[in-house]
Amino acid sequence: MPLWYNTIVQLKMRPAQILKELNELRETWRRNNLKFTSEQQTEFNRLQGLRRKRVKYFYDNGLVWKAGMVKATPVKPTDSEEDS
Repeated sequence: MPLWYNTIVQLKMRPAQILKELNELRETWRRNNLKFTSEQQTEFNRLQGLRRKRVKYFYDNGLVWKAGMVKATPVKPTDSEEDS
């Protein structure tokens, strides 16, 4: 079982919940003149760490599409295009 799964299950947080809370903290940060309280900073760092572990898991297991992974096949001209 992946490492991030155990961490998230222990905290009973789904990935969507992590993103939602991160966005809420970012909004609070904007409203508070770009400053966090020490508790908010600790929570933000914890959630950001969980998110980074999850994204790293996807990259490590090849679950993320990367540009350039699939070669585009060249289009073959049809007979009508060759005559022109």
